[in-house]
Amino acid sequence: MATHTMTVNIRFCETDALGHVSNISYFIYLEEARVRLFEELSYGSDVKEWRFILASAKCDFIHQAYFGQTLKIETNVSKIGNKSFQLVHRVLDAKTGTLIALGEAAVVYFNFAAQQSERLPDNLREQLQRYVLSDSEQVK
Repeated sequence: MATHTMTVNIRFCETDALGHVSNISYFIYLEEARVRLFEELSYGSDVKEWRFILASAKCDFIHQAYFGQTLKIETNVSKIGNKSFQLVHRVLDAKTGTLIALGEAAVVYFNFAAQQSERLPDNLREQLQRYVLSDSEQVK
């Protein structure tokens, strides 16, 4: 199983009045992780050819993060359906490995010209399969 990994260096502007990373910043980090995964799968480099819509996103905040901290975002696939797939994102402190946040995203393969979802192409399904978590690795 492969895991897509990227790092984020927290900028001052991503913090809030309380001094920790603002909740909205986590959704930006998770979006970046998804886009980088799509690029790795050769599906994300040209927005004119974009085929994904975000149907659902959530993020559970476990620990606080602060300006200057480096985060590691690990992304895997937790489920592959006929027209969609589910991603799980683990946001970790890059130095200690402490879990900072846990995100999930439901992504639908979408035909923008027809304005409807479409079946996942076999080659995309095969590529996503490399990132699927085993039952014992699934986030509870």
